[in-house]
Amino acid sequence: MSSLGVGKYGNGTDSVSAMDVDQLQADEDPFLAFVDYARSALSPEPEDVQVLNGNGAECSGPGWSWITSRILKTCVAYSSGVTAAILLSELSQAWNEQHRAGAPKKRPECMNQLKEKHRRTKLPNTVSIDSIYERNFLSLSSVLETVIVDAFSLPGNVYLEVYLILIVHEEDHEIVLLHEQCVLVAISTNIYMLTLGDFRSSNTIDLYLHRRYYELVDPQNGILKKGREILLTGCYLRSATEGSGCPRLLPTEYLVILLDEEEDDDAMLLGAQFCSDSFSSISLDAVNKGVSFSLYARIESIGSLEIQGSSGSLQRKQITLVDNDGVKLEFFLWGEQVLLANLFSVGSMLALDRPYISSSMESAGETSEDLCLEYGSATQLYVVPSIQHEEQVCVAMTQNRYQGPRLLSTLDSSQDPKVSQVSLPCDSRGSIDFSNFPFRSFVMDFRDKMTGISVYGVVTDIIKEKHAAEAIFSLKLEDTTRAIWAKLHFSKSWSLGRLSIGHTVYISGLTCSMTKQNGLEALWFENDVGSSFFNLSCLPALLSSSCLHRFSNLCDLSSKTSCTRICRVWLDQIAHCHVNTKLSHALCGHFVNKTRNGVVECSFCNCNCDAEVMRTFHLKITLADESAKVFAWCTGQTAAELLQISPDEFYELPEEEQVMYPSSLEKERFMVAVVNCKRQGYGVGNGLILDNEAVSWEISRALKCE
Repeated sequence: MSSLGVGKYGNGTDSVSAMDVDQLQADEDPFLAFVDYARSALSPEPEDVQVLNGNGAECSGPGWSWITSRILKTCVAYSSGVTAAILLSELSQAWNEQHRAGAPKKRPECMNQLKEKHRRTKLPNTVSIDSIYERNFLSLSSVLETVIVDAFSLPGNVYLEVYLILIVHEEDHEIVLLHEQCVLVAISTNIYMLTLGDFRSSNTIDLYLHRRYYELVDPQNGILKKGREILLTGCYLRSATEGSGCPRLLPTEYLVILLDEEEDDDAMLLGAQFCSDSFSSISLDAVNKGVSFSLYARIESIGSLEIQGSSGSLQRKQITLVDNDGVKLEFFLWGEQVLLANLFSVGSMLALDRPYISSSMESAGETSEDLCLEYGSATQLYVVPSIQHEEQVCVAMTQNRYQGPRLLSTLDSSQDPKVSQVSLPCDSRGSIDFSNFPFRSFVMDFRDKMTGISVYGVVTDIIKEKHAAEAIFSLKLEDTTRAIWAKLHFSKSWSLGRLSIGHTVYISGLTCSMTKQNGLEALWFENDVGSSFFNLSCLPALLSSSCLHRFSNLCDLSSKTSCTRICRVWLDQIAHCHVNTKLSHALCGHFVNKTRNGVVECSFCNCNCDAEVMRTFHLKITLADESAKVFAWCTGQTAAELLQISPDEFYELPEEEQVMYPSSLEKERFMVAVVNCKRQGYGVGNGLILDNEAVSWEISRALKCE
């Protein structure tokens, strides 16, 4: 158990002192209060002296969005509920794994020298060597950013190759087989090994080098030698077993060699091998004659993962390259090769030695260019990473606990705030990455060219873009400062489950940009690295995790209520409840309608969903506690929990039993999550047609009290 697993919130129970209770009750949203507490536990330094560097906040504690995402991921994993001790332990362990300070006591000198110049951004999915040893696991999509500590060979290995020799004779223009003979040829070969280290680990690990790189590991002239940085992905781990020594990495084709233009040897290599060819000099005639090319270009963009073929089994990544003459060419990765894209970053220079060159028609590339590049069997890849630029962002530490720290540009100068600075990564286009911003971001702080931002707020309107080729939904999100439209891009169709007006959500991985009408818009892409979406109002663990909520009385609900409220209630006035079963769209949970043409259409997705429907409840019922009564509605699993029966079972009951069934639920007690789906200002964009226009309160989640 982590040291964070004791003390306040963390003694194995959820008991807190009176002072802690008062602190929680002072906040409007208990979930946000716990996020702030967890951050203070992981980052005990005063907030006004924290400094964040561009390499991932390693000089301070975790950022607000990192903690929030990790808490919600843990809640999804433990759907039956979590305690504060579990959350703090999970947070502490995850943070220590990603940002461990343990370094080798005697770090090789080559790594010490590289560490001083290490200014590139850490790639997504990067894991440390220490974490491989601890978990005894490595996923294929994981990235290893390593330094070669040693290169050596295991000599004397012998393998056999079988040759079939056919002796033939030509007679009357026919080939006659006279004799055949099998010959075994013993070939002795060395197996090359690389010992790898990284800047965040105390361990090293050995890699069996793939044979396609053997020509680069020559002791005299090879580039793969001590002190060289390489990037790896697509690795399989050979776990240590009894008598087999330490874990090792099995050979992988997906290796990229890092070059430094400031190093003489690397500059000479680039100049001699990669600067004579350009995209304009490539011709298919030369390619067909066996001419090979070595090309050098900047990575302009990395496309999202695409699925090719009628069976949907072939993956493709499209990477746009721009050479020094400004000519663009597409570089395609196919099948398992898409893992290589994990090793690239926009703005870096990519050197391709002997790429496979084909026509765009041959590669099925949707490009106006005649030629495109692919990763062939003889291709070697080198990368010159872009230097990490940083932007100093001033943060004013105001005393408004509901809005948190404000960006300096949004404050009135008369407030005389305390100011702190954080350094955030900035790309060549001036876009600032806020994914490791230490504080909560608010909508009123959003500006053009902000990436990696997160927002915690309430959905006030939803619109499905009907004429878009993709599945695009626009959500209007409102926090305590302002509202903004976020455009959600899905790879195929809506994949976030049930979402409705009034629900509280957390979204990360947003990018802000200006529209053609000079309005600010947030963009979100489902498959982008760092993108996540959580609907707290429908989160199963929320009701059973006492550290994340505070009970409200029904009398506290008003037309101005915005966040999700948790209440202890019983079912009342059963004679006036309305129980009905309807068909809903399985993907989004909203009701479907049948058009005049007999087509089943989802009221939310506006698509034909005849093959994706399921029976669900439409329930209107009165909730009561000691303070008040509220008429509310619900659907889906929430209604099934309240009625204690599945929609299909209820549908099969005789009509008279359906009428009498609710009477058995009188005074049954539940914990419920209640949202205001009719607050003034909600739905002003005339987007989503509400599943129930007449009732102001929706029960988004319910749990029976034993």
